[in-house]
Amino acid sequence: MEESPPAEPKKTSLGMEENVEGLLAYLLGWLTGIILLVLEKESDFARFHAMQSTITFLGITVLSYIFAIIPIIGWILADLLWLLGLILWILGMLKAYSGERYKFPIVGDLAEEWLGKVNV
Repeated sequence: MEESPPAEPKKTSLGMEENVEGLLAYLLGWLTGIILLVLEKESDFARFHAMQSTITFLGITVLSYIFAIIPIIGWILADLLWLLGLILWILGMLKAYSGERYKFPIVGDLAEEWLGKVNV
């Protein structure tokens, strides 16, 4: 029995493979998320990961700054958010690179919903 050759990876409007662009959406957190949301016009996969990255890491950044001004308990919460951000950052890059449209809890559903409303 002959194996069929692996499918050619899908390319995005930026000329990259979808999984690579999905990984790049997480690389610098919300910054690369916003950049790819603006630049990518065709790939729903890459746009989903860009939106999820933007919502996740912009939210974590804002909450961390708010918690950082609250003595002791706020500092602890800010540190825990940083750790959560690190875990989500690694998980997002791994899942995107493997070609999986992995949704983070809560944020993944928001990303899908808002993606349909945003045509940058």
